[in-house]
Amino acid sequence: MSGAATAGASVLVAEDEPEIRANLQRLLRLEGYRVRVVADGRAALAALQEHTPDLLLTDAMMPELDGEALLRMLRADARYGKLPVLLLTARADAEDHARALQAGASAVVTKPFQRAVLLDCIRGLLAGASA
Repeated sequence: MSGAATAGASVLVAEDEPEIRANLQRLLRLEGYRVRVVADGRAALAALQEHTPDLLLTDAMMPELDGEALLRMLRADARYGKLPVLLLTARADAEDHARALQAGASAVVTKPFQRAVLLDCIRGLLAGASA
């Protein structure tokens, strides 16, 4: 997907903080994405069983099943091996980012994030997924 083609893409958001979850949902919908939100990694797994989105945006630290554990489970399942996954983390440490990428994240964005940085990253992942 590129340019206007990314509009209408489906994004599953897994974020445990209600305010951040609502803000992400609002931002992505304003950009033209179809958005489904869940509160943790277990709920994300259940949502993925119903529909595979074009992109998964997940928080790193969540109850039940954190983002890195979710990534490892997804990458071990052939159905989700190529699913672009953007991990949001409050940890800005390069080691933490490297660990997330090693676990299977397609990209990592540090919170608090700048809107433009997040959207550029999403567009890039979606464009790469369709290439």
